[in-house]
Formats: sequence, C-alpha cells, structure tokens
Amino acid sequence: MALWVIFAAMTAAAILAVLWPLGRKPAAALSGSDLAVYRDQLEEIDRDRSAGLIGEAEAEAARVEVSRRLLAAADAQTGPAAATLASPRRLRIAAVAAIGVLVAVPLSLYLALGSPNVPGQPALARVKSPQGTQSIDSLIAQVEAHLAQNPNDGMGWEVIAPVYMRLGRYDDAVQARRKALALNGDSAARRSDLGEALVAAANGVVTAEAKQTFSAALARDPKDAKARYFLGLADEQDGNTAAAAAAWRAMLDEAPSGAPWVGFVREALARVTGEPVAAAGPSADDMAAAANMGEAQRSAMIRGMVAKLADRLHVDGSDADGWVRLVRAYVVLGDRDKAKDAAADARRALASRPEELKRIDDLVKGLGLEG
Repeated sequence: MALWVIFAAMTAAAILAVLWPLGRKPAAALSGSDLAVYRDQLEEIDRDRSAGLIGEAEAEAARVEVSRRLLAAADAQTGPAAATLASPRRLRIAAVAAIGVLVAVPLSLYLALGSPNVPGQPALARVKSPQGTQSIDSLIAQVEAHLAQNPNDGMGWEVIAPVYMRLGRYDDAVQARRKALALNGDSAARRSDLGEALVAAANGVVTAEAKQTFSAALARDPKDAKARYFLGLADEQDGNTAAAAAAWRAMLDEAPSGAPWVGFVREALARVTGEPVAAAGPSADDMAAAANMGEAQRSAMIRGMVAKLADRLHVDGSDADGWVRLVRAYVVLGDRDKAKDAAADARRALASRPEELKRIDDLVKGLGLEG
C-alpha cells in the first residue's frame, strides 16, 4: 500500500511540473505604441548628441540598448508563440495530453512487466526462506547492496550473519556480528554469537578476544550454553582439561530436557576425560521407530543426523574423528560434492595438526574425492 502512495505522489508531482508552465498566462504582446516610444527615444538620443549633452560613446551605447528593445518588441508583436499560447482551447488539449501520457504509460508498463497482485517481500525475509528459482547468492547480493546503502540497519546485519556462517564466510560473519551487537544493543546471545564467529574465523581456536567475548556473555547470562561450552573449549586448548571437564559436567547436570547441545558436550567431555560417557545419537526409542520407518523416512532421519554432525563440527572443528565420519557419511548418501566440501572444511579446521591433516588427505584419496 505504501508503494502505491509513493507512486501516486510521484505522478502528481510530475503532472504539476508539466501543467504549471502551461497554466501561466503569457505576457501580453507589446502594442504598436510601444514601438513608437522606442523610435522617439532613438531620435531623442540623436538630439542630445547634436546638442553636446552626451558624448559619442554614451550615445552609441544608448542607441544599442533602445534598438535591442525595439527589435524584441517587434518580434513579440509578430511572432507565432503569442498566438499559440493565447489559445485556451489549446491549453486544455495540452493539459489532457500530458496527464494521459504521465498516467497511462507507466501504468501500462507496470501491468505488463510487474506483478501487482503479488505481495511485496523484502530481500532480508527472502534470505531467511528463499523461494522459487532465485538463488541464495542473488538474495545475499541484494541484502549486501541494501546494507551498503543502509549500514545502520541492525536487523539486516542480524539476518545476514548466520548465513555467512553457514557459507563458511567467517570473516564476514564476524563483521556482521559486530554490527548487530553495536546497533541492536548488548546481550548475552549477541556476545556469544560474536564469539562463535571469532572462533570459526580462527579455525576453531578460542582466541583471547573470543574468550573475552564469551566471558562478557556469561556476565549477562550465566546460563548461556554457547558461552559456557566455548570457555570450556578454551580451557582444553590451554591444557587445563580438568577445568574443561568441570565446566562441561556442570552443563550436562543443568541441561534442560531436549537441549540440542547435549550430544556434542558429552563427546567433548569424553574427549578430555576418557570416561565412557554415553555417546550422542538416537535413543533406543529412536532406533525402534527407525526400524518401522519406510525407506524415505529412514533416509530423512539419517540425513538429519548427518546435518547435526556437520553443525557440531562447524562449531568445534577439532574433532578429527568427527570429520572422518562426516566425509564418509556424505559419500554413503551419494553427496560427493558435500563430501569434498566437508574435507576442505576439515583441512582448514585441522590446519595446525599435520598428522590429522594427513589422515584427511588419505581419506580423500581412498574415497576418490580428488579433483
């Protein structure tokens, strides 16, 4: 509705711009008496020069000016413009024609090329849930163009940040998270989201800045699960496995029913303690239900489990075994492109661990994923 109001206002302004000069009354043509006056002035100049009242230079300048006015008066009296503008009927015809062109041409083009019956949807919303044939890349480009013109649109930065994370554009995600935090207000969630992006941009390493960011998140919400997990990971990376285990045990003890992060926290705890902690995965009830599923349902369940594994590894890429399982899972599912992408992500996450990198390289060769 707002768009139509804007279009109407623009059309009205255009019509006014056309009709304003048409509605102005033309200047009255100079009469023959005006011409006589100018001729008298020329003769008076000659008399003054002859009497010595003015010099030759002043007389010549005066003659030029009066002659110019005389010629203009003669043109105004005999030219076609005066007769044309003086006709009220022609004015009305011109006004109607102008209105018709300004209204009919844009409207016909919009009805032919536009979609007047389709509700508008901003690019930010389409990035969240892309529809039709429009690619995610084109939608992201639209949002980026919008943010270039409107850098203080906090909601836009909030929307684009997780998209950057999923696409592996971690440096862009960091910048988007910083903008969202600055523009939308400080909160534990925004702090921990920024910390997560910083960790991803550092190939899974909890940097000093990330650690400070997570600590700030916990100061605002001591129950923030993301901040608690990553601070435990920071302890593990610093060699303080006892502190990491204590942090993660506390998380599991306080975990609400159905918390989605319980699985990888259990695996992290098992990694630092070596204790036989129940592995994350489908429960006995899930397995029983899977036995009664059709092939399509079972495939969907498996893909969901693989997607969860991928999400966990993008949060914490230090699990080399997890990367191996993910690459193999994609190959089994027939998604060789995703398997190659997962191997590339694994190489980035394990860049500082040559032995694990060799393991990934050997896996890629063994599965024929090279090239």
